[in-house]
Amino acid sequence: MSKKKKQGFETRSIHAGQEADPLTGAVMMPIYTSSTFKQDSPGIHKGYDYSRSGNPTRNALEECMTSLEDGIKGYGFSSGVAAISACVELLEPDDHVIAMDDLYGGTVRLFNEVKTKSQGITVSYVDMTNFENVENALTDKTKMIFVETPTNPLLKIADLEQIANFAKANSILSVCDNTFASSYIQKPLNFGIDIVLHSATKFLGGHSDLIAGVLVIGKDDQELIDKMSNIHNSLGPITSTFDSYLILRSLKTLGLRMERHSENALILAKELTNNNKISKVIYPGLESHPQHELAKNQMNGFGGIVSLEINGGLEASKKFLEKTKIFSLAESLGGVESLIEHPALMTHASVPKSVRDEIGISDGLVRLSVGIESIEDLIDDINQALS
Repeated sequence: MSKKKKQGFETRSIHAGQEADPLTGAVMMPIYTSSTFKQDSPGIHKGYDYSRSGNPTRNALEECMTSLEDGIKGYGFSSGVAAISACVELLEPDDHVIAMDDLYGGTVRLFNEVKTKSQGITVSYVDMTNFENVENALTDKTKMIFVETPTNPLLKIADLEQIANFAKANSILSVCDNTFASSYIQKPLNFGIDIVLHSATKFLGGHSDLIAGVLVIGKDDQELIDKMSNIHNSLGPITSTFDSYLILRSLKTLGLRMERHSENALILAKELTNNNKISKVIYPGLESHPQHELAKNQMNGFGGIVSLEINGGLEASKKFLEKTKIFSLAESLGGVESLIEHPALMTHASVPKSVRDEIGISDGLVRLSVGIESIEDLIDDINQALS
């Protein structure tokens, strides 16, 4: 293979940052549990001195994710929210953030209940599917645009290239939460976004057995990299060594899993479109989705999340949720097993009802994380729960 030719995603997901162990020849990355490392002389070591500042297993994860996102520098965090928090730490008091109106509830809670108070920032939430809203929200204090696409839980799609170009033209940092798509489905950095982040708990981890976050910088800006490296080391919200190993293990099958998630989700979404117990099926892969064409252009597949509007509101949706057997009623998403949840009562309960109503998160809205089980079983499970 030519050195100039870029290896494929699946190859990099298995090998990037993961050379065989030079001491033993072990093919799999060892779990380096040591908190500290012996030095040859004061300040002279083999690249590691203390595991908060750097650990071989975590560094392998960071290198692999940097490769998969086509970025410059990656960081492993203890959770997705920790990665988001680190991004906001780049801001100064009185700085202004333009954020997507439909965000993960934990992100909204972090912004509204913590960062606006501890850092003195302000946040404007706008529907970025209409770009005029972004333009109208700009102030002379705006320093960051924070977008999530597809959004949680309404699966809105924002134009990443348009956002990136606008941010660059106005000297604003652009950040994208890529959790719902994963690195296989979407690469925001390739559209000009400065920073991409994930809750690695979800599709990257893929097995509902860890809590972690990942952030990758795509902007060739040494000052930005130095700032983030200092934040990461000083605050210490690092991915544990064992969780770093687990994510590396899971990334090896990310491409295969995301193809199956997407395949199952599309079949299920089409199957449920004509069900009289459901008033709306929301999925970017359906032609009925308002941003379907944009999703086709900027995504490699449509992901594993489907949202449904159940006829009958809260009581009908609760009865439906209580009756599924293969779909487990639980928070989170992105595991190989199918999950189902009620955003208004669960993941977005911290968002005031008035705001939920304005955004469109109704009491009848249900979010499915479609796993990789046999699709016939998933269809049967939803149909029996609806009946």
